[in-house]
Amino acid sequence: MFVDEVELYVIAGSGGDGCTAFRREKYVPMGGPFGGNGGRGSNIIFKVDEGLHTLLDLRYQKVIRGKKGENGRGKNQNGKGAEDIIVKVPQGTVITDLDTNLILADLKKKDDQVVVAKGGRGGRGNMAFKTQANPAPNFSENGEPGEERHLKIELKLLADVGLVGLPSVGKSTIISKVSRSKPKIAAYHFTTLTPNLGVVRASNGKSFVMADLPGLIEGASVGEGLGDRFLRHIERTRVLLHVLDMSGSEMRDPYEDYQTINQELEKFNPKLMKRPMVILANKMDLPNAEENLKKFKEKVKDKKIFAITAMNGQGLQEVIDYLADLLDTIKEENLYDEDAFESHVLYQFKEEQPFTIEKEDDVWVIKGDKIEKLFKMAKLNTEEGQMRFARRVSRMGIDDKLEELGAKEGDMVRILDFYFEYRK
Repeated sequence: MFVDEVELYVIAGSGGDGCTAFRREKYVPMGGPFGGNGGRGSNIIFKVDEGLHTLLDLRYQKVIRGKKGENGRGKNQNGKGAEDIIVKVPQGTVITDLDTNLILADLKKKDDQVVVAKGGRGGRGNMAFKTQANPAPNFSENGEPGEERHLKIELKLLADVGLVGLPSVGKSTIISKVSRSKPKIAAYHFTTLTPNLGVVRASNGKSFVMADLPGLIEGASVGEGLGDRFLRHIERTRVLLHVLDMSGSEMRDPYEDYQTINQELEKFNPKLMKRPMVILANKMDLPNAEENLKKFKEKVKDKKIFAITAMNGQGLQEVIDYLADLLDTIKEENLYDEDAFESHVLYQFKEEQPFTIEKEDDVWVIKGDKIEKLFKMAKLNTEEGQMRFARRVSRMGIDDKLEELGAKEGDMVRILDFYFEYRK
């Protein structure tokens, strides 16, 4: 089964918790803190696997979850970091963050990989908080939560030449004649339901990859017929090979067919019309083909046109040799502009305010990535740990903001699912 688009929720592993421990050996007076740090949580990494050609393996995975790092232990023993989760994807995979609509990576080379969600760092043990003022701290940290992302994974096939045209114009026949690809061929529309790739070899030994895409119809760019589902696979091609039924065997005008497909390509992505386009006038063995080709050439004078009969292979070798030479003159361009990709520096500071405070019923609710992460990492099982958390909240300006909003002594304050009593 060919699957070229899936949505996933990825959750990187949380860091291991730091340890609160003390030296208690008989002959070590005033032993002090001895708790180790937690290990790092696992990253979620997407990596290219050349053996894959579909996203089928990800279709039924709704969530990919990383592993938590090992907790710190006594005797200043640090926890072990968790192994990264490697998700294998085909070449040509594009990963987009659905919350920001920014692209995380375009994996088009065989060794490409990207960290889509970073594992949390390990929490510090109480030995890390030892100072002259506090030589025996009785608190430690929980591990940092791992990153969470809602992702769209798209496969955009890697091909040098893309065959486009209306249904039943002979695209599948062409690729079957010039390569070892064996697409299904039949005399009805939409025989081709999934893209087919074939390696084509020219007379001079040069080779390139050709993609045969399901037939397009008017309105394809907005979902008609098979819709725009497969138009994405044209985007990487360097040359478009526009196939026309020049005989008009289905009572259509070849020039109108040509305009229809071009309009759909432009609506889907205007950049496609800037690509080199070669026209194949197919079915030249049928009546009216020669006359229609003459009329077509009078209207289209800016494109290279080849007259072929795909069924018996007539004229195809000349086309292949021409394409091989043409591809040598065309540089591969990046599919996306730089501003379409996520900038990690900008993403880090995407929130203008570190927190927000709203009143829901009689409870002051504090929200924000920074304060929520701080709370998750705080260990509140000791008085010293509670005081440290309160000081950090106060330094963020939350106490002043609550007072400004009119909070009174004894009011309830909530962070995530935890309730506090407001004290001035």
